Amino acid sequence: MSINTVALSEKMTGELDKAVVQKSITGFLADNAMKAKFVGAGTVLIPNVEFSGLGDYDRDGGFAQGSINVANTAYELVMDRGRSFMLDAQDCDESGIPGLAGQVMGEFVRTKVIPEMDAYVLSKLGTLAQTNGQTVIGQPEIEAFSMFNDACNSIYNNLGYDEELIAFINSTMWAAIQTTPEISRSITLNDFKQGGADMKVKSINGVYLLPVPDSRMKTNYIFYDGRTSGVPDQTGGGFVPATDANNIGLLVMPRRVASLVKKTEKIRIFDPDKNQQADAWKFDYRLYYDLIVKESLKTGIMAYLY
Repeated sequence: MSINTVALSEKMTGELDKAVVQKSITGFLADNAMKAKFVGAGTVLIPNVEFSGLGDYDRDGGFAQGSINVANTAYELVMDRGRSFMLDAQDCDESGIPGLAGQVMGEFVRTKVIPEMDAYVLSKLGTLAQTNGQTVIGQPEIEAFSMFNDACNSIYNNLGYDEELIAFINSTMWAAIQTTPEISRSITLNDFKQGGADMKVKSINGVYLLPVPDSRMKTNYIFYDGRTSGVPDQTGGGFVPATDANNIGLLVMPRRVASLVKKTEKIRIFDPDKNQQADAWKFDYRLYYDLIVKESLKTGIMAYLY
């Protein structure tokens, strides 16, 4: 592989990484830095700190002795995903490969990588809320305002009223919110930072609203391996909702509730002379990541499921 090709690989990896964070709906979770340490191929250690509560101060005995417990919790990264593509050497010459490669892989990230990552992250959060019974009920068409308030107030009650909340909303809930007078009158446009980029996002009473395509708002998905043929045929890769999946109409949580932890996201590029399979440019893309939810904030995830 030539030096220029290596440089192109590194440049594209950096640009794609930025695109994944800035363009995905859940990308802001990558901004939540956690003091994580990788051990082994796919295990990350996250420190959890617990303190004793306050005790009475005694003028003779002084302070009541407390304790600080620091324990490392091990998390196994689940999502190790990748794909390999080839472009016939006759379809492009070496001088045109940077532009063509950037266009092709950029479209791949936009149409395949980002939707899948959003779906995985939101399904994990929705399932956590469902498992812990942290849900709201109602009919969005007539009760959207109360459902939204119930979710937010529950989080505030559990974690405090200074939390910066994010609300993911599917098309049903989004339509109901925009047609509910109590809510529509309160919608404002606010600044929202994600991956170093400044964005404009609608909000209600300081709670950011992030509309999400329905295809990414389910509690459970099947992620195809890209190899297995049969029924279902998984060779096309990608993901589909599981048959037992619920729709996520509303998912509210603190911005700091979780972090996207990435082991690697890279592209390898092989020119036709180095590609042993065909007279073609070969592109390998890999993304190895997971979502880690902070133990102390799990009570702050609320969802409307149906």
